[in-house]
Amino acid sequence: MGDSRVDDALSKVPAVTIGFWIIKIAATTLGETGGDTVSMTLNWGYLLGTALFATILVLLVWFQIVAKRFHPALYWATIIASTTAGTTLADFADRSLGIGYPGGSTLLFACVLTSLAAWKLTLGSVAVDTVRTPRAELFYWITITFSQTLGTALGDWIADAGLGYEGGALVFAALLLVLVAAYYWTAVSRVFLFWAAFILTRPLGATVGDLLDKPIDKGGFNMSRPLASLVLAAFIILCVALIPQRAGRHPGAEQPA
Repeated sequence: MGDSRVDDALSKVPAVTIGFWIIKIAATTLGETGGDTVSMTLNWGYLLGTALFATILVLLVWFQIVAKRFHPALYWATIIASTTAGTTLADFADRSLGIGYPGGSTLLFACVLTSLAAWKLTLGSVAVDTVRTPRAELFYWITITFSQTLGTALGDWIADAGLGYEGGALVFAALLLVLVAAYYWTAVSRVFLFWAAFILTRPLGATVGDLLDKPIDKGGFNMSRPLASLVLAAFIILCVALIPQRAGRHPGAEQPA
């Protein structure tokens, strides 16, 4: 009976720890190189690439929602699917639709705010430690996908604005350090800080991913996109296997004996 109460208290999303952020940044970097591998290296284009990754994402979200408990491999596979779909979708919005990086970023930021507002109005909280029902999980994954897509557009915008990929990575790393300082030394809402950090880790991963695979004359290291993707995937698998993964605990849940 005690075990049942503990299971009921656990979420199907992981506790937010340092390990969570390490894997998240690696996953967003893989999303950039993986998305570019399909849309550019394999010449699928942004629309077909988005269709492929969106289909995979929908299937994984469905498996995630119907799962009875937290499965680290399933969770991180879904995150990777959301970030690869975000890469191709952002590129499609920015380039194929002709609205540019500012237009794409503005549109996607509005999508993130709309998703969070609908989630808050429907369920009363957007805190990740309250994600314990199918509706909350659906809002969670919709918001995550929009935030991943926004992050890609922001990363490309900053890099194209003259800072380059190294400069863009430094800007987003500095902003994340500001959020870390706010977490430890201010009373700023932890929910706000989580979603701000979640969004900012995506452009950090996007700029690092572009830094790895873009040509040298464009400020990159000219690595093969498939090779970079394989190395990042191996690193993520290793992290998921070695870094302790536990489900988040809901507020007020009983602690195990």
